[in-house]
Amino acid sequence: MGKIVVVGSLHYDIMLSAHHRPEKGETVMGTGCAYKFGGKGGNQAIAAAVAGAEVCFAGSVGDDQPGQFLLQTLQKHSVYTGYVSVLKGQPSGMSVAISDAEGDYGAVVVSNANQHIDLSTFSQEAFWQDVDMLVLQNEVPEAVNLSAAQQAKQRGISVSINAAPVRDISPALQNCIDVLVVNAVEARDMCQVEVKDLRSASLAAQTLAQRFAKVIVTAGEHGVAFCQSGQAVHNLPAVKVKLVSTHGAGDCFMGVLCTSLINHIPLEHAVEKANEAAALHVSRVS
Repeated sequence: MGKIVVVGSLHYDIMLSAHHRPEKGETVMGTGCAYKFGGKGGNQAIAAAVAGAEVCFAGSVGDDQPGQFLLQTLQKHSVYTGYVSVLKGQPSGMSVAISDAEGDYGAVVVSNANQHIDLSTFSQEAFWQDVDMLVLQNEVPEAVNLSAAQQAKQRGISVSINAAPVRDISPALQNCIDVLVVNAVEARDMCQVEVKDLRSASLAAQTLAQRFAKVIVTAGEHGVAFCQSGQAVHNLPAVKVKLVSTHGAGDCFMGVLCTSLINHIPLEHAVEKANEAAALHVSRVS
């Protein structure tokens, strides 16, 4: 198995369940509450480790109980945490998510320690030893992503990004990216194609492949489209399952996809494996 470095976010998640998510000014009575490990970076690191990759994580937590919990959870899943900074007097990142009766959710994230990741980490040769792929997301400052990506490219290491939440990607960072993964909303905002089915997801993937070497557009219950620059676009329907919750599905997809790619599995089969793993994820209570 190959080695993945994940640079990204760690959040202590408060998960609320309710019949529906509140509208502006509305108070909703909830049906459940849970406290969980989270952050796109952390979730993707664990998903990759579970899929069989050797995983190293770089990020920051506060010197508080949530920070201890986040580090312990990574370590429990065999993710190396030697490059996670513990910041004195700084609170760890957190989020509050509300899941409705249909299994969809919305969340509010407060980055806290995730805004202070040490860029000097990425200039250390030991950090990149035997690494096959760098995995990024947009829950940390662009300066963090750019610094890590440029150092990876200098060493011939592949760079993947889950561009979520959506924001502008600078030309300098775009030039470093080998694999772009976005959902329907992110694809729409990046290429102005409204993704509402597999046909439009394929159009979005094809459009984005004019800017990125490999593009995957996940379209929820419709499936997933993918395209390599200069080649035909392909898609796969969603695996039919009973939906429990969509929370974390994209992170599961990303972890399995990247693990497959570093083990030289062709893009089509890597996407298929990730699609199946995400379907299993949404069909069970995590």
